[in-house]
This record gives sequence, structure tokens and C-alpha cells, in this order.
Amino acid sequence: MKDILVLYYSLHGSVRQLAQHLAHGIESVPDMRARVRTVPRVSPVTEVAAPAVPPSGPPYAEARDLEECAGLALGSPTRFGNMAAPVKHFLDTLGAEWSRGTLAGKPAAVFTSTSSMHGGQEATLLTMMVPLLHHGMVLVGIPYTEPDLYTTRGGGTPYGASHVAGPVGDLPVSDEERRLAFALGKRLAAIAAKLAA
Repeated sequence: MKDILVLYYSLHGSVRQLAQHLAHGIESVPDMRARVRTVPRVSPVTEVAAPAVPPSGPPYAEARDLEECAGLALGSPTRFGNMAAPVKHFLDTLGAEWSRGTLAGKPAAVFTSTSSMHGGQEATLLTMMVPLLHHGMVLVGIPYTEPDLYTTRGGGTPYGASHVAGPVGDLPVSDEERRLAFALGKRLAAIAAKLAA
């Protein structure tokens, strides 16, 4: 079995839902498994550290998760057209992995959630790709062979899976958003399997 690291930060649960759908897509590919991880919140109070293990949900990502993965799906809510601070902070700590080429040649995909249709989904996905390119990763998107890209009234872009959560984050992931996230996970895992062979 090869692992695809599904690494995300989710404050209200929308990105976590997308991560679950990506994980299902990954695990639909023979001999591929999703390794779901998260990152801790970044606190404005620096004297108090986050617990070493989150109280619920997936464990925090560690360097060995990056070393052992055959690919990476990176998810974050949108913050003014960019990734959230916890994801950026985690990426900023990967200098040693960058210098060793830990992620070089591995496929990667990105996903996000916004509160509104024009809340910066595509900008966030594109900015999340930049550090992955610096690590030498091979970017995977959603091709227009996926019919839901033509019909979605919510999230879903060729740059990655996305979700429109609404102003208070109460909109469920639509069927089209779910299918696109599943398709992205499946495509990422299939490409990882080909590259590993």
C-alpha cells in the first residue's frame, strides 16, 4: 500500500469534509491509502502552545508523513485569496525537507473552501501551489473531462476541489463539489501509482 497524505486545516469543518471526499477518491485506487493529517491553529498568544495531540480528529502532520507519502493533497480555507495562517506556518517549517528534496517528484493537489462564490477560491488554490512547486512537486488538477466542472453552481475548479460554504459556513458540500473532490483524489492517487511504478 502507498499512502497519499491528505493534509489540511479546517476551522468550521468545510475543508475537513472536502478532505474526506478526496480520501475516498484516493482509496478507490487499488493499493492506495489516504493518510489524513491536520495542522494546529496559530495562536496570537505565543506563551500557550497547542497540545502535542489534537483533542479530536486526525493527528497533526509530522516530517515522516511527508517522507513516507507517495503524494500530497493540501487543503485550506480561503483567507483573503490566500491559504490560512496555520497551513502557511506549517509550510514555512519545511526548510529541511526542501533541502533534502523530500517532496521532489511527488504529485500534489490542492483544495479549499470559501464563504462566497467570489471569495478567492482560485487565488487560494494558485497560491497554495507556489510552495509545492518550490518543493519540486508535480501538480495535479481537475480536467474538464469531469462533467461537473461545466455544471457546478458552487465550488469546483480546474485548479483543485473547492466548496462554497456560505456566509456562516452552514452550506453542505453539494453533490457536484463532492464528486469533484472524489475525482481529484482518485486522479492524484492514480498518478502517484504510475509515478511510483
